[in-house]
Amino acid sequence: MQSYAEALELFHEWTQSDSLRRHAYAVEAAMAFYAEKHSADTLKWRVTGLLHDMDYEKHQTMDEHPYVGVAVLRELGYPEDVCEAILGHGNHTGVERTSLMAKTLFAVDELAGFITAVGYVRPTGLEGMTPKSVTKKLKDKAFAAAVNREDIRNGAEDLGIELPQHIANVIAGMQADATRLGFSSS
Repeated sequence: MQSYAEALELFHEWTQSDSLRRHAYAVEAAMAFYAEKHSADTLKWRVTGLLHDMDYEKHQTMDEHPYVGVAVLRELGYPEDVCEAILGHGNHTGVERTSLMAKTLFAVDELAGFITAVGYVRPTGLEGMTPKSVTKKLKDKAFAAAVNREDIRNGAEDLGIELPQHIANVIAGMQADATRLGFSSS
């Protein structure tokens, strides 16, 4: 497994957009929370979250993303379970999510983006955010309309946990890295 510093350097080479970087950091933070919860390899889960959209800025079509990035990761010797999880985070790839890591990546991806959007409209950002406030925004179809709410529900279901608890987990993971995500830590 490559070091975190190597993964971060690779990610920064491929991703220049601040918003896409913050999204990857949010997914990474949520993955770290779940890795610790399941006593899994935190480095591997963090790197998977960090790199899941590394090719998206340059290869946004469904024919290219995430295939281009995964091909690069394979060339660099990243573990196959990392590559499979990244392939499985998009329904369009047809790659089945069989590992807990792959299911978790899918489950946190859309939700981390949604929680970020909710944080941006709250005066306190992530601080004091509750599952109830996120659930209320989920019901508002006009808010963050591009976020696939069905993927959020299906992700929690695939993990075998209730949606409010999943939301609480992702919030907690993101709060642990609030400053890096662009939110004040105070």
